[in-house]
This record gives sequence, C-alpha cells and structure tokens, in this order.
Amino acid sequence: MSDSIEIDGWNDRLGGFIERYPGMATWLGKMESRVMRDELDQIGIDRPIYIAGVARAGSTILLEMLARHDETVSHRYRDFPLVQAPVVWSWFVDRAGRKDDVARERAHKDRIKVTPESPEAFEEILWMQFFPHVHQIGRSAVMDAGLQADAFEAYYRDHIRKILHLRGGRRYLAKGNYNSTRLPYLRHLFAGARFLVPVRHPDWHVASLMKQHRLFMDAADKDPRITDHLRRSGHYEFGPSRRAIDLGDGKAEEIHHLWQKGQEAEGYALYWASVYGHIADQLEADAELKAATGIVRYEDMCKAPDATMAAVLDHVGLSHGTIPDEARETVSAPEYYEPEFTADERAAIKRQTANVAAQFGYG
Repeated sequence: MSDSIEIDGWNDRLGGFIERYPGMATWLGKMESRVMRDELDQIGIDRPIYIAGVARAGSTILLEMLARHDETVSHRYRDFPLVQAPVVWSWFVDRAGRKDDVARERAHKDRIKVTPESPEAFEEILWMQFFPHVHQIGRSAVMDAGLQADAFEAYYRDHIRKILHLRGGRRYLAKGNYNSTRLPYLRHLFAGARFLVPVRHPDWHVASLMKQHRLFMDAADKDPRITDHLRRSGHYEFGPSRRAIDLGDGKAEEIHHLWQKGQEAEGYALYWASVYGHIADQLEADAELKAATGIVRYEDMCKAPDATMAAVLDHVGLSHGTIPDEARETVSAPEYYEPEFTADERAAIKRQTANVAAQFGYG
C-alpha cells in the first residue's frame, strides 16, 4: 500500500448508493433471509463472541487470533459495502473476477496486514440501520436488557445465521467497539454470549488514539472519500466525523468541547474514562454479565501473548490448538511511536483516568 489511505472507487460509488437508499439494502437482506428460511431455521446461534472496548486497545489482535480458530466465523473486508445481504454479495464477489490476495498494511499504519479475506468490524452497519440515533450527540446510545426491538432482533439473528452458513462455522465472532454500550442487551439476546473487553494503559492508549486521528485527518484532506467510507462503515472514532459515544451522562458534550479547544489529550482521556467507567459499572452491577466478560489488558497481550490467548480461549470456550503459539510468534509491543505529552497533558490524563484506571489494575 502507498503512504496514503486508498479507497476503491467502485466500492465508494456503490457504498454511496446504499447510503442514499438504505431501505433497499435492508429489504434485500430480508429477501435473502426469506429465500433461505428453511436453511436458516436449522442453524443455531451458539455462544457468540463479542469484542468491545475503545479503539486502539488490541481489539484487532484479538479478532485476528480468534478468527484463526476453525469454529469461528466473522465479517470480512470483502463483505463491504453490501453487508446487509452477505450471501448474495459473496456470490457476486466470487464471480466479479477481481482477485487481490496480497497482504497489505491496513489503513491504521500499525503493522497489521490484511487481505479481502481478513476479519473486520462491519456489524455496526446493521445497528445504524435500525437505531439511527446511536451516534447522535445528545441522545444516549446505551441499550440495556429491557430494550424491545423485535424487528431488529429477528433481522440480526438471521444475519448471524447467514454468516455461520456462508463461512461454515459454529461460533459467531464480532468486533464492535460500540457494543460496549450494549453488553446487557446482547446478553439478553444470547444468554451464552461471551464478551472480551480489551483495555490499555491510558497514557499509551490516548497517544495511539491521537496518532490515528491525525493520520485519518491528513488522509481525508487528500481524499474526501475517506470520510464517507468511515461514516458508511460505522467508524466514528477518528477523522472529520469523529464523535464520542454518548452514554447519557453529559460527558460526550464535554469531550467534544475539549477537542474543539484543541485539548486532544484530555478529550481522549475523558473518552477513555467514560467508556471504561461505564463498562466497569455494568460489570459491577451484574454478576452474570461480569462472569461472561473477560478483560484483556494490552500490556499482558504484548508481554505474554501465548498465555494471554490461552486464557482468552478458555474464557470463550474454544480449544487452544496452535493459536497461543501463533500469538507468541506474531504479537509484540509497538516500537513505531512513543507518547510525547507535555507535563500539563500528562497531568490531565491522570486526572481524568486515574479512578477508572485503578479498576483495571493500572496504578
């Protein structure tokens, strides 16, 4: 890949069409389910695995490692932009005659190389279609176990079954950072669901978030299609459309105010504390949800990737195979940047995150 982030022109045009007429994609997904009804009704959803936290905490590493297991299936890069109808779209992609299996470093410039067959986070597209307010500042994105959304639930269950059918797996695997606001609801939908929450020391985490935002801002200046792609795929963590998750506590507005004043480090620090504090509160209030949730510290993954992945596999109920050994061979701490904060920025990060950080073992 070149130094700039690249957006495929054809996918950009089709993605734009789907964005303008979202009902058409939803309808196509429903028609696909209707045609496949007999097959889908025979597919059970067994203990889906959800990875959710804040971007840049190691969620992609977890996704990549778990996706290597022969029982798991997930969305892939090739599924975009017609994520709503994965079977129809896969049929088309297989026959489109465009093959690109060369692994390239992904847009984040973080050493992770991907192909169209690599796992990716596209589930948010489905949530945005049925809950268009989820990324609006001023309206809470939190979904609890009492939420009633029959139309979405039927559509979502069928979609998961289609991914299981399409890829021949037994366990559905999804990375979605915004699912951090939906853990009780997801557990309500799937009693056996297992959750993984990647977390990272706030100093390094804030530095990584700032680095990614600068990268996507620079890239979007050169190619406005990048902003469109981020919005269409449900990625609001970075770039011109960046926005914090609104947890209904007023902190999202405060975070944006800090960003608008140029206080990037403190804004991301409050974002970190807001999301992880919300998760900690949820787990403290629900013992069963807490038992179903594994906390994966980025530092532990880098220091002892094999032992950490073994514990992750045990938590989600998967056999080890060679995955811990593969993690040991491929996972390491980043060496391509260091946090470069002023004394005031470090003080602000500590002030905003200290209490929540202690809950995750960061002294």
